[in-house]
Amino acid sequence: MALAAIVIPAPAASAKSTVDWGQCPNDIPTAFLQCAAVEVPLDYQHPDGKKISIEVSRVPSTEPAKRRGVLLFNPGGPGGLGLTFPLELAQAGLPANLLAEYDLIGFDPRGVDHSSPVSCELKPEQFYTIVPKYAHNPAEVTKAAESGKQISRQCASAASSAVLPYISTANTARDMDRIRAALGEPKISYFGLSYGTYLGGVYATLFPDRTDRIVLDSVLGPDGYDITASRRFAEGMQDRFPDFAKWSAARNSSYGLGATPAEVTANYFQLADKLDRHPAGGFDGSLFRSATHSLIYQTSAFPRLAQLWQTFLANQEPPADSLPSTGGPIQSQIATMLSVVCGDHAWPRLISTYQRNVVQDRAAYPLLGGATANVWPCASWPTRPIEPPVEFSDQGPSNLLLVQNTRDPATPLVGALETREAFGERARMVTVDQGGHGVGLPSLNSCGFNAVVDYLATGTRPATDKFCAAEANAAPTPQQQQLLDRLRQY
Repeated sequence: MALAAIVIPAPAASAKSTVDWGQCPNDIPTAFLQCAAVEVPLDYQHPDGKKISIEVSRVPSTEPAKRRGVLLFNPGGPGGLGLTFPLELAQAGLPANLLAEYDLIGFDPRGVDHSSPVSCELKPEQFYTIVPKYAHNPAEVTKAAESGKQISRQCASAASSAVLPYISTANTARDMDRIRAALGEPKISYFGLSYGTYLGGVYATLFPDRTDRIVLDSVLGPDGYDITASRRFAEGMQDRFPDFAKWSAARNSSYGLGATPAEVTANYFQLADKLDRHPAGGFDGSLFRSATHSLIYQTSAFPRLAQLWQTFLANQEPPADSLPSTGGPIQSQIATMLSVVCGDHAWPRLISTYQRNVVQDRAAYPLLGGATANVWPCASWPTRPIEPPVEFSDQGPSNLLLVQNTRDPATPLVGALETREAFGERARMVTVDQGGHGVGLPSLNSCGFNAVVDYLATGTRPATDKFCAAEANAAPTPQQQQLLDRLRQY
């Protein structure tokens, strides 16, 4: 495959690290992390121009004599908070050999929280309309387009508007290479989850000879978060929801959501329709659909979802903490997410395109298709992409391991298969017969998790693509559940 992006060489790795490790920012409440700032160009086409700061974290190797190198992480997003992610993984159960072999490196991507944060200065109620509402008819698509247009205007008039065009996946990958160079490392290993798989794929394409061992978990298609990926959320929901329906039907005596999967599914549509007409506790039908989608990311969240449904079936107000958070660094996360999603690719501008897509996806994927095919702010984004998207390449070292669930609600299997094909013999793929988002995390599927650990620790990768059977897994520990809950927003 050809490389369609502007490839800008990064400086060669220095002989030793130039990073000055110290305390982390005050809102990172841990003594187990070290943090530092790495300066990078805002615009890599003008590397001597304006600079921005990327905040980086480190969990040092537990046995420096066994240290192999550095292992960078990205938790997804775009816009996911990355500074504490390595420590959270370590506390959730990363094995001792990985903690010995690597310095674990996290970072807030450009635009996020501690890394030169950006903002669209949105109102809290707008946070719920970034991903568009479920559209039942063409008029509701037009209404969503107006809402998206208002968000785009606010992004364009915000104080950080001049920075937004440079918040892109390709530039974040280039930042990763600047981090590598500052650490004095000739190569980096990498673990990326969800959107982090696309970021890792872009890095492996732009800088193939600077990659060591690359793991991509819950894999986006080779075009990242474009309009196709948005519509595929509905396909993922359709694939995954039967797991929840079956689980609920088996526990009907506890939750009363339906005695059969068909009854549970019917209740989903009845509740969505009811909340469309009569919102309750801040939930309309669209937010109910979105919350259901989010809470089927992990089977361990099924009880929480069942309890939420119970409140609506009983005509009660849901708990206040059921609504998504509007506090903390959410402004920078959303502005970064929009900048990447709308800036990596040019989205269709014609509203009729989305009206047509909604009709198609509402029929094909009735659980969620009317929302995920609807209009994003990207349809009216104030700037066009500053460079063509990176096309994944099969030219380079054979050092990528892809791990993927068969029924992933966020990154369906179809996208992972496309990425696997794009990388050719550079990649191997482990497919796991289970539902949910995430494979190589502690407490999920041991076959998939062990494949990730074996590769990162020993370099042993399956000789051919591999299939892992379904497993009955133990309940996650509190630390593991806390990590899984945080990752649902990505």
